[in-house]
Amino acid sequence: MINPEESAMNRTGEKSEVPVRQQRFFEKSGYWYYSTREGVDIGPFDSLLEAQRGVSDFIDFIVHAEPETIASLERYGHAA
Repeated sequence: MINPEESAMNRTGEKSEVPVRQQRFFEKSGYWYYSTREGVDIGPFDSLLEAQRGVSDFIDFIVHAEPETIASLERYGHAA
């Protein structure tokens, strides 16, 4: 499962100094959400564990998505 306090280490392919990473999970009005790199907040989830599972599913989706889909998320994500 994804650690909500992501450790300070380089991701695969990163060679330079570890960048500052934003906290992906947050709670609002008793529900949990996660933020994507594309600027979209996904939720609500009833628990942090469910939000962690949700982000895992989202990452799996992105890994297998067509380039056009990823480009659309990046282009329109901030409007969501």
